[in-house]
Amino acid sequence: MPFYSAIDNRTPVGRRTAEGLLRLKKALDASVPAKTLDQTLLLASWNIREFGGNKSDGRDKEALFYLAEIISRFDLIAVQEVRDDLDALDGLMGILGGWWKFLVSDVTLGVQGNSERHAYIYDTRKLSFGGLAGELVPPMKKDGDTLVSDFAFSRTPYLAGFRAGWFKFTICTQHLYYGDAKPDDPQRQKEAEVVVKLLKARMKSKDRWANNAVLLGDFNVFTTNDATFKAIEKADFEIPAGLKGKYTNANLDKPFDQMAFLAPDVKSQVSVAKAGVFPFFDQVYRHDDQATYLPDKDAKAYREWRTYKMSDHLPIWVELGVDFGADYLKRKAKPPVP
Repeated sequence: MPFYSAIDNRTPVGRRTAEGLLRLKKALDASVPAKTLDQTLLLASWNIREFGGNKSDGRDKEALFYLAEIISRFDLIAVQEVRDDLDALDGLMGILGGWWKFLVSDVTLGVQGNSERHAYIYDTRKLSFGGLAGELVPPMKKDGDTLVSDFAFSRTPYLAGFRAGWFKFTICTQHLYYGDAKPDDPQRQKEAEVVVKLLKARMKSKDRWANNAVLLGDFNVFTTNDATFKAIEKADFEIPAGLKGKYTNANLDKPFDQMAFLAPDVKSQVSVAKAGVFPFFDQVYRHDDQATYLPDKDAKAYREWRTYKMSDHLPIWVELGVDFGADYLKRKAKPPVP
């Protein structure tokens, strides 16, 4: 569990924070499976809006405690929209505790990159980082004496290799181009097609992490009929039934965030795996709390303000079994085929 010692119960804010954490803990207990030592992996993805930005005065200590409480319920969480300033991430890690580590990508340059990074936050008691980390970049082609590329991502996908129990995997997180507020933006669709193509190609390599792939993040999917969404399924990536079509934005009207697997070692589990979305605004920065936080603004302004404390996206998660020991021993118990 996170460290709560910095909460000062002599102040109204401190007491309010403790009360909010108690509500979160109860809701998380009811919604998310308990963590295990080595039998299961709780994998999550969360676009934390402008994490490290300063809009609406950025994240204060209260908000960081709430974020840490949610993140602590998972073993590995991919985070999108981490900004160039890492102070908020450092503050979050201080609350989580020293057994938590993180990896971050470099900032994607350019207007479309929005000064964003990707991050993986993981519990070292459950996962080991395998040394593989890098960006997924389209191959170059030769144009005369020059190498050129005819495509670039607005925000470069970030991948890493991890091991949890018997499960070794490559995880790739992406924040697809948003563009106009409509389905099937051409650039967004192209990014979805290219990222699955590149990740599938990478799975044919010979390194130790190539057998299983997890693709997750903010794909800005408006409906499950989007070409962006279908590009994932057409590439044979499987989306857990518990996530398919679930609304993942704070307004609960878009399935923006997705998690998909091309992973033979857990293929039999994915379709039936426990999975879900956690609606944290039922517990903290609630509608009825406006008078406490933003009494001089209207309800619309408050709903916007609170997304810069928590997020305008909800975390998505899935639970997978990672203890393959029994199956391995069953194979060992059989005599070799002559």
